[in-house]
Amino acid sequence: MSVKELTDKRRKREKRKTHIRKSIFGAPDRPRMTVYRSNLHLYVQVIDDMVGHTLSSVSTMEKQFRDLRPNVQSGNLIGEEIGKRLMEKGITQVVFDRNGYKYHGVVKAIADGVRKAGVKF
Repeated sequence: MSVKELTDKRRKREKRKTHIRKSIFGAPDRPRMTVYRSNLHLYVQVIDDMVGHTLSSVSTMEKQFRDLRPNVQSGNLIGEEIGKRLMEKGITQVVFDRNGYKYHGVVKAIADGVRKAGVKF
């Protein structure tokens, strides 16, 4: 991939991200769950946008998930873990922010894992 192709890809993702974030807002009763994926790690945060605090987070940088790579199986495990942590805090509904990524592969696996844990979108 050339440098121009990479910048076009990033620019398109940023454009999708801003378009999505116009309509998504996390409230205390229904916080925003955002996903970030890099080449090496997955990160999921649940954010209350009213006060700007992170309520819960999971990433593959944590000790128990350090061996995982950003693939579908790992996404499912990360999704189930964040779902468990949310249920422990009494959060049963979230707004899903895919952060400009297309809804397939790892992003979809994370969403499915959260649903499997009992949290609704």
